[in-house]
Amino acid sequence: MLVIVAPGQGAQSPGFLTPWLEDPEFRNRFEWLSTVASLDLVHYGTEADADEIRRTDIAQPLLVATGLVAALGIFPHPTDAFGKVSAVAGHSVGELTAAAGARVITAEQAMVLVRERGRAMAEAAAVTATGMTAVLGGDRDEVLAVIEKHGLTAANDNGPGQVVAAGTLEQLQALADEPPEKARLMPLSVAGAFHTHHMEPAVGHLASLARSVSVHDPRTRFVSNRDGQVVHDGRDVLRRLVGQIASPVRWDLCMDTFEDLGVTGILEMPPAGTLTGIAKRALKGVETFALKGPELLDEARAFCDKHGEFAEIDSSPTWRMVVSPAKGTFHIDPEAADVEQLPSGSLLGEVASRSDRIPVTAAHGGTVVEWLIEDGDPVSPGQPLIRLHPQTSDSQGGMS
Repeated sequence: MLVIVAPGQGAQSPGFLTPWLEDPEFRNRFEWLSTVASLDLVHYGTEADADEIRRTDIAQPLLVATGLVAALGIFPHPTDAFGKVSAVAGHSVGELTAAAGARVITAEQAMVLVRERGRAMAEAAAVTATGMTAVLGGDRDEVLAVIEKHGLTAANDNGPGQVVAAGTLEQLQALADEPPEKARLMPLSVAGAFHTHHMEPAVGHLASLARSVSVHDPRTRFVSNRDGQVVHDGRDVLRRLVGQIASPVRWDLCMDTFEDLGVTGILEMPPAGTLTGIAKRALKGVETFALKGPELLDEARAFCDKHGEFAEIDSSPTWRMVVSPAKGTFHIDPEAADVEQLPSGSLLGEVASRSDRIPVTAAHGGTVVEWLIEDGDPVSPGQPLIRLHPQTSDSQGGMS
């Protein structure tokens, strides 16, 4: 089972795009996305120094454009991916790359959204002097308690031994003066306290723009940073992409979902290395592939062939499937069990896990064709629960 992941801000390095742009086809596609973003991303990926590409409004479009064009190097015909890729996910801004890969939004929509996301986050970061520090090692519970004690936010939870604290520079200094026991602190080269309340102004800006964005339901499982859930409704994916700007990245929960899915191979899009490094520590026995340069494309295709399996979530107009967001036991809602017609937003039931009960709704509604599980059945992330015939007025609109 193959999962493809896209890295977030901080993965870029000066000149990393130079070998990629030697391919005329890659360069033409990259220049097109640069035009859409109204930025000279060719310059930033080849000639710009570390300080230039550290800028939030530059780094984010640069990363998304790179991932989108590199994906076409692996899958020249994008529909081929849906016969092999079981799930996609992205770390922070990488979620936009993943959403475009799952066909929730187009590449052009992703570039406009990431351009505005980067600008809005840069403006929000300029209001107060803030930053981020990685806390490596230490006891997890103690690390989280010390972060909270200093008024900081655990903005990235990347799995065992790696939590990123974010907040004001004064709060980060207090953490440095009184760190958790047996933990090492590493200040990060970022421009602000991303994924905290300091980014709320950026959420408002992007939410306003997103109301006009048309979406489609994912063609493969989309694993969300917010809680590691598999999201099957395109409008919900877009809402999560917007809200996630000011919410912690729970990459640890994403990896839990990969494990629940039965992943055997994880491929990281360029600039690769960060997420595969985390996976090697957290998911023992899972093969990883970091696509660091174009010379590795043949090996990347072979890796996809080895681990790929048919995993398309059919979005044909004749019927629609609702899938489980997580691992657990599914309990059908009594009111949904015996009806033939479900209005939009109807509660289908809930997935009960050890720590949570997650409601599952029929976002688009429709006529019940068949239930694919029974009450009390165990379910896995992305498992089909019910097949619906869409309502005649059903459409893929923007945010509501």
